[in-house]
Amino acid sequence: MAVQSVESSTASPASDASGAFGPAIALSCRECGERFELGPIFACEVCFGPLEVAYELPAGDPEELRRRIEAGPNSIWRYAPLLPVPADVADLPSLHPGFTQLVKADNLARELGVTGELHIKDDSGNPTHSFKDRVVAIAVQAARTFGFTTLSCSSTGNLAGAVGAAAARAGFRSCVFIPHDLEAGKVVMAAVYGGELVGIEGTYDDVNRFCSELIGDPVGEGWGFVNVNLRPYYGEGSKTLAYEICEQLGWRLPDQIVIPIASGSQLTKIDKGLKELIAIGLVEDKPYKIFGAQAEGCSPVSAAFKAGHDVVRPQKPQTIAKSLAIGNPADGPYVLDIARRTGGAVEDVNDEQIVDAIKLLARTEGIFAETAGGVTVGVTKKLIEDGLLDPSLTTVVLNTGDGLKTLDAVAPTTGPSAIIRPTLESFREAGLA
Repeated sequence: MAVQSVESSTASPASDASGAFGPAIALSCRECGERFELGPIFACEVCFGPLEVAYELPAGDPEELRRRIEAGPNSIWRYAPLLPVPADVADLPSLHPGFTQLVKADNLARELGVTGELHIKDDSGNPTHSFKDRVVAIAVQAARTFGFTTLSCSSTGNLAGAVGAAAARAGFRSCVFIPHDLEAGKVVMAAVYGGELVGIEGTYDDVNRFCSELIGDPVGEGWGFVNVNLRPYYGEGSKTLAYEICEQLGWRLPDQIVIPIASGSQLTKIDKGLKELIAIGLVEDKPYKIFGAQAEGCSPVSAAFKAGHDVVRPQKPQTIAKSLAIGNPADGPYVLDIARRTGGAVEDVNDEQIVDAIKLLARTEGIFAETAGGVTVGVTKKLIEDGLLDPSLTTVVLNTGDGLKTLDAVAPTTGPSAIIRPTLESFREAGLA
């Protein structure tokens, strides 16, 4: 198919920067397959479908590529040969996110009745303590190539902090937009990096609509919205979770993986990453199942899956899991396709179950997850109880952020075991001896 031009764009096309996108060769429509030149565009001009990055992936000896990756930096940049970034990306200013721990969760496994391997992919270890550092890092490289001067986003909290921090490190101005009623920890973390933080009265979907309008206005000239006009590149950052999980498992695919759903992009890109590793021979091809996890108070994809629908009906979010509170998830239909194709499922848990799961993970593995992690652990427990997830297989559960960002969720039911006088007698009286 012919590659289309991006002359209507407000920034320079990729053709002005040879090698800036590594193995990436075009943007491809996920609906009709039409291809476009690499540029700051996100929707197909033919059918208005979403665009994603298409590659000419490395050919040759998989063992040589594996050795090259293993010799790389302990960050997502070890996978530069598979990403839309320049070969020298590790030498450019960035937060160098990624290569977070894959924790073998034997204590949690016993609690849940898992007899196979259970792992937690703990992305709270990223620079701003969420997986969003991965996606922003890729978007920043695209913004640099396209000549943008301001980084922006619509965010439920974690992305705002990741953009603010990455912009500060890379020398961009930042201006990010959030719903006005986010958790205090996320607001402070987004604001501390010195960029502009703007609260919008309304839900995340209202914030996202506003940002789409801003892109079309002259005031948005030179702005790179990481999850709008840079979205095709931004989404590719989530593939690195798939790469790391497989490498950390000894270059093998997990049998099952449980992933939180907000927009759904993370889940779809993890699936894309797994398929790429199979295609280039870095892992053995075998079946795997992908499970999506939502909060009951914002579960449009789960509802569609259970009803057997292909269309996701928007919902008004009402849940403590605010990082997942996207009522009209852009990648919802693609999530349904992947869950069904792989033999997985999409499930949800209520707020009480989310809090219980946060405490369970903390008590068994010493990992304090934010509410999204409570959703994945809670859904994993529910899937096992319902017989949908096989406890004898190798399973990976994602924790995408740090519980210190969502203290309000657990604070009402978490505190000191006792308050005593500074004496042994008082300690004994409290029943602690």
